Amino acid sequence: MSQTNTTGKRKIHWLNFFFLTGTLVAAAVGVPLYLWVFGWDWYQFALFVLFFILTGLSITLGYHRLYSHHAFEAAWPIKLFTILFGAATFQGTVIEWASDHRYHHKFVDRDGDPYDVTKGFFHAHIGWLLYGENRNNADNVRDLLADPFASWQKRYYVPLAVGMGIVLPTLLGFLYKGPVGALGGFLIPGIARIVFVQHMTFFINSLCHMVGRRPYSIHCTCRDSWVLALVTFGEGYHNFHHAFAYDYRNGVLPWQWDPTKWAIWILHRLGLVWNLKKARPEAILLARLHVLGETLQAKLAQWRQKAARLPVSFQNGLFQVESTLARWKDYWSNPEKRKELSEEILKTAVRELERADAFLRRLDRVRWASTG
Repeated sequence: MSQTNTTGKRKIHWLNFFFLTGTLVAAAVGVPLYLWVFGWDWYQFALFVLFFILTGLSITLGYHRLYSHHAFEAAWPIKLFTILFGAATFQGTVIEWASDHRYHHKFVDRDGDPYDVTKGFFHAHIGWLLYGENRNNADNVRDLLADPFASWQKRYYVPLAVGMGIVLPTLLGFLYKGPVGALGGFLIPGIARIVFVQHMTFFINSLCHMVGRRPYSIHCTCRDSWVLALVTFGEGYHNFHHAFAYDYRNGVLPWQWDPTKWAIWILHRLGLVWNLKKARPEAILLARLHVLGETLQAKLAQWRQKAARLPVSFQNGLFQVESTLARWKDYWSNPEKRKELSEEILKTAVRELERADAFLRRLDRVRWASTG
């Protein structure tokens, strides 16, 4: 979904406006009417799920982790697949998408960030597509301009998007149940699925900068949200991603829900992708250590003023937190010192600081419970 040129006074990009509002209204009105008239159909629902997975993964695995960040390399069938089904999301060409995303990482939360959340939820979610500035600057995607698949998609984007995103599900519906099935295919795995996948992406740009925790970086608004990860193929672990954008994983811990990383791993086992990039465990632990140290120091400064009014057991707990923080302070606050730590010592430090952080969070809950 491209933007039109704007110069001087801000104006609405009408093509984007009519498409985004039109598909939303068609899904919100057309799908319930179809179900009311023709009844529930498991085939259409299954087709919706199938297209949601294929197109959603084409964004998260293809547009995002492969093309925007080069977190791994892929064989031509994977590139072609993600180019085709990525077009079916109507989120623009992979060249446009990656360019905006790279600017987002470079200027996050500042002027230059296309979906800067400091300008408000609406702007970050969808407003930037309605009235944002058009860059028309390919300096940050020269690698993709030289990619034959990305260039081919750019040349034929409109027929590819319409063909894969609307005509194909409509045709599959027609083959199943004639004109009624075609209408269902157009509305459910076609229009409604486009809306769902688009807003899946939009919520990463907006809500994932507002809701959740910041375990790896406190220098930007991006957050880790397991709730958003459930509906975005793992993209909800956004704080880790901004700290280690080159890593093919967003949910770095084994149990974190990230179907995209599992899909990449399976494709790797099949020999279809290779050179999977991962952040060093020491680098991840160091980032965690630094955030914990900074966070605990700020929390402790607040609690010191109230310590005298706390029960003795909590005062003792605060003293232990202070001792733990002091024990590791040289390491979390001094970059040179941090390099001296082995992975095992880093794990110990992180565990101790996490226990201290858990105590302070428990203290916060007790305070709110007592005031409530």
